[in-house]
Amino acid sequence: MSLDILAIAAHPDDIEQTCGGTLLRMAEKGYRTGALDLTAGDMGTRGTPEQRIEEAEVAARHLRLGWRANLRFPDARLENTLSARMTLAVKIRELRPRVVILPYWEGRHPDHYRASELGYEACFLAGLKKLDEYSEPHRPYKVIYASLYANVTPSFVVDISAQFEARMAALLSYCSQYGAQSGAAGEGSGLFPQEEEIRERLGAVARFYGNLIGVKYGEPFVVKETMQVDDIVNMGVRSI
Repeated sequence: MSLDILAIAAHPDDIEQTCGGTLLRMAEKGYRTGALDLTAGDMGTRGTPEQRIEEAEVAARHLRLGWRANLRFPDARLENTLSARMTLAVKIRELRPRVVILPYWEGRHPDHYRASELGYEACFLAGLKKLDEYSEPHRPYKVIYASLYANVTPSFVVDISAQFEARMAALLSYCSQYGAQSGAAGEGSGLFPQEEEIRERLGAVARFYGNLIGVKYGEPFVVKETMQVDDIVNMGVRSI
């Protein structure tokens, strides 16, 4: 199997929140996209791992993903161990993505920045010829970081105006996390916002980043290397 783009994240629904619109837009352009969740969110207040994996499959259809899987690493205990790096590196060799999307390398949840660190190191290891005698080496050409929840200036923003509603549908497929709970004292009562508030929050964030490039909705990304521009006459986004 060969993917054009692979998004890697710690938990089911992380990808939908941070780069789901971009994945859908790329799929609409004809690229083969995939998502790899490292854990099944088994330490979450709501839902079971089995529920969240089933919901991830529903979300994948909204995003038109060509492939999705879950490595079932321990949630809230994600560690950048040798065995975890090797498991992920071999999966990258199998999928052979040209572009990998990772979480931003800083964050409130330890699993998020561990996933970023683990993903980057696995991408590097995947290119070592002698890493594994049963698979061919492959190193992604580009690693980009989804920075939606990081207070940093993005390197670039992707216009997801046409994909925003489908991205919201994908996120709200996680009924165990975002569905209405019966009773005022339901599981996680007071911790989880209602659907209307989720829409307002994510819409406001997407509008903020969209405004930076003059569109309705956007998703921000960061790269660590300097980007090359070959034609300064046809650069996007007006200056004045």
